Amino acid sequence: MDMLERLQGEGALLGKLRCLFQVLRGKAPQVERLAIALYDEATDCVKTFLALEEPSNSLGHYHARLSETTWLLTVARSLRPRLIEDLRVLAGSRKPHVKQLLDAGYLSSYTLPMCVNGHFFGFIFFNARQAGAFGEALRAELDMLAHLLSLMVYQERMTLRTLQATLRSALGVSRVRDPESAGHLERMARYAWLIGHHLAADHQLSDEYVEHLGLFAPLHDLGKLSTPDRVLLKPGPLDVLETLLMREHPRAGLELLDELLDNFALGGVGWVQMLRNIVLYHHEALDGSGYPEGLVGRAIPLEARIVAVADVFDALTSERPYKQAWPNELAFSLLRQEAGVRLDEACVAVLLAHPEAVREIQQQCAESRFG
Repeated sequence: MDMLERLQGEGALLGKLRCLFQVLRGKAPQVERLAIALYDEATDCVKTFLALEEPSNSLGHYHARLSETTWLLTVARSLRPRLIEDLRVLAGSRKPHVKQLLDAGYLSSYTLPMCVNGHFFGFIFFNARQAGAFGEALRAELDMLAHLLSLMVYQERMTLRTLQATLRSALGVSRVRDPESAGHLERMARYAWLIGHHLAADHQLSDEYVEHLGLFAPLHDLGKLSTPDRVLLKPGPLDVLETLLMREHPRAGLELLDELLDNFALGGVGWVQMLRNIVLYHHEALDGSGYPEGLVGRAIPLEARIVAVADVFDALTSERPYKQAWPNELAFSLLRQEAGVRLDEACVAVLLAHPEAVREIQQQCAESRFG
């Protein structure tokens, strides 16, 4: 079920990329890999977004700090392509990506920056398993193709940013009513991405899936816009009626999301089903005790299980009007108890295995840029 939903969720960009790659392969069969990596200025992180490879993709889920790279940093600063005729000259490099390329049999590389209207936002990689594969004539064609790809990715990202801006504007109203959630959004995004990244290999998650997971996770509580202040802002435990009202927010969020998608003609944005699953199912529990539908186990979409763990952990370790922030170790202890009961065991295991990454997220997001 998870795999089917992921395939249904993929946007048109990957399909367009496949078509272009096949055309390129018809003219230049020596080009055996095409990949796109996005740059996040806020974290200085370069992350694989889309990758196509013949015969298969062996280099997915790459991420690194741009400032810690060598040739990528040069490309980003100069905004000029970088040709490496024979990667074996870099065999002594300690850079993991160089080793991955060589281990996969690649011997030459042509890297171009993605830049539109003076805005740098990532890289396009072409790789071949023969040295000296990128002659001058081929590079001229790849330069034009890279420009087209940059425009396609830029347009897709701008459409997605429009969706995010629309939803975050709505959430801004909620944050005025519920100020504690300001720092929550950015931490949610990063915890979800961390979990998705480390589950990717075992769950066959694409880089595109993981990237959208991080983008959509902060939008999970859209439905709280409909929750009355007396419930949302109550400093103590909720009574039975108040609990029922609070439990309406996932369905209310889905209704609001679909209305916004329709009103702003954003239904064609890639991975919308993932966003709908996150909004509707992030309070479901493995044992069926969650809401709004009481789903059990793997009937809960993976993205919702990931967001549930990120949400619970951040709620425990954040200060609320009715409680102090828990220390990480105490929160980890509760996650261990809930793993396999209410929370997905594999998702919990990622946070438990990466306490340093968790602390780094908390330090970086102490003051939210969305607040």
